[in-house]
Amino acid sequence: MTNGIDEKVRGAYEEVLRRSTGEVEFHQAVREVLESLGPVLAKYPEFREGKIIERICEPERQIIFRVPWQDDRGEVQINRGFRVQYNSALGPYKGGLRFHPSVYLGIVKFLGFEQIFKNALTGLPIGGGKGGSDFDPKGKSDSEVMRFCQSFMTELMRYIGEYTDVPAGDIGVGGREIGYMFGQYKRLTSRYEAGVLTGKGLGYGGSLVRTEATGYGTTYFVREMLAVRKDSFEGKTCIVSGSGNVAIYTIEKIHELGGKVVACSDSNGVIHDEKGIDLDLVKRLKERERRRIKDYTDYRKHAKYVAGGNIWDIPCQVAMPSATQNEINGKDAATLVKNGCIAVGEGANMPTTPEGVKIFLASGIAYGPGKAANAGGVATSALEMQQNASRDSWTFEHTEQRLAEIMKNIHRNCWETAEEFGAKGNYVVGANIAGFIRVAKAMVAHGLI
Repeated sequence: MTNGIDEKVRGAYEEVLRRSTGEVEFHQAVREVLESLGPVLAKYPEFREGKIIERICEPERQIIFRVPWQDDRGEVQINRGFRVQYNSALGPYKGGLRFHPSVYLGIVKFLGFEQIFKNALTGLPIGGGKGGSDFDPKGKSDSEVMRFCQSFMTELMRYIGEYTDVPAGDIGVGGREIGYMFGQYKRLTSRYEAGVLTGKGLGYGGSLVRTEATGYGTTYFVREMLAVRKDSFEGKTCIVSGSGNVAIYTIEKIHELGGKVVACSDSNGVIHDEKGIDLDLVKRLKERERRRIKDYTDYRKHAKYVAGGNIWDIPCQVAMPSATQNEINGKDAATLVKNGCIAVGEGANMPTTPEGVKIFLASGIAYGPGKAANAGGVATSALEMQQNASRDSWTFEHTEQRLAEIMKNIHRNCWETAEEFGAKGNYVVGANIAGFIRVAKAMVAHGLI
């Protein structure tokens, strides 16, 4: 179970397994980082002496609470809410809220652990946290979603604030949900504290580009990976899993950069459009009408919909997993490589299993792990915090330029760190080490807390 982990970090990983029984996603996320850190402890013995790894693997605070709410039939429903405030060495906790039936403590801890290093890579003063609920907004009326969000925020508001913890959206939490939660926070505190949540509407403190940020940022990161190989998106056939916010704006930016996305998906199936995905149609179906992706073929008759299909079987040169964790397994990764894929950029959090990652790395393709490639979302959230703090509002062009610069800097940091530690071109090693060192140095500076 601990094979392949350097003996200097093996004890820390064994303690994670002991303390967090059954939290398999969390175990996976921790192992993926710790496998990179042996050389770091050799270079920085103070990290080992200060038990930095042991401390960074244990959240500073874990909050679990009951969320009672009433549905449209008048029946009382009970869900469970979570907020894991993982690490504040670099700034206030920052990370999204996920509303999905799969949410449990292990999922939230895995996401929060990843968030520590992702946020560190942005270079911005934000710590790592994550939260959510097992509430499913699909099929719920706006009134039901509002009542749930109000109940959720009634408890969460005790633990958040612009200098403490700043949640944002994630799967199942978009502008509607953020709006309801912000309204309840304002109502309960009698304060217009715009910086307490990010992903807000533009009319009340939101930032331009925040909606597009994760998809745009992932695409910018892949552009940088291709550029160091003297290549680009121009003329490339691409596939993007998912059809939510991240996928939509990944598709948009790929098209702007000259690539052609031929497939996207949702939890029910896959759309394959060899002529290129009609982005305006996808936006209409998913953003405005909240319909399933299968309805795409009602308007584009030549496109194919495969219920329960596997998007990774479709040949492509660039793959962008943008749906959820562990959506690419070892077999899928082998298929992508066999079919000529040259680059993978993770728009979702940990969408590739350990077996899949090993295949990508062994093949020599450009592989951008989520903690680096999809950091654009949280980076732009931090830019929203800056605007809220200064009572300012930036233009779309200025904000997107800042995003592009941040993603370019993240790529360079990962590339140079991997090379420094003898793993040139390995963005997994580069991202893990670069993010860890920044957090670890701050933790040492703060003393034993």
